[in-house]
Amino acid sequence: MQTCELRHFLEPCLLLLLRERPSHGYELADRLRELGFLDGDATAVYRTLRSMERAGLARSAWRSSASGPARRTYHLTAEGLSALDSVTKEVRDARRTLDVFLDRYSRQTAAARAVR
Repeated sequence: MQTCELRHFLEPCLLLLLRERPSHGYELADRLRELGFLDGDATAVYRTLRSMERAGLARSAWRSSASGPARRTYHLTAEGLSALDSVTKEVRDARRTLDVFLDRYSRQTAAARAVR
């Protein structure tokens, strides 16, 4: 049986973070922890960002930094905003299904405890 893995949710989370503000990859990896990603894997973040650029969901530009080398800063595009809107609808639909599942599971668990 496959498990539910947050790594499949990385792109939608990056879209949301970029909607909040443009960022560079390492900052995005750090900010993912706020969304429940315990492992802010920078390699996966950069790989996903490059894929998002190829798909037209994000764009990047090099920005100089006062505290170090220039950084590639990513920005959400209009296509990325549209993709975020679409995936948010899908997440809401999935959440309703998950809420039903969890409620039924809780009732079964409570019933099993009551029988003991």
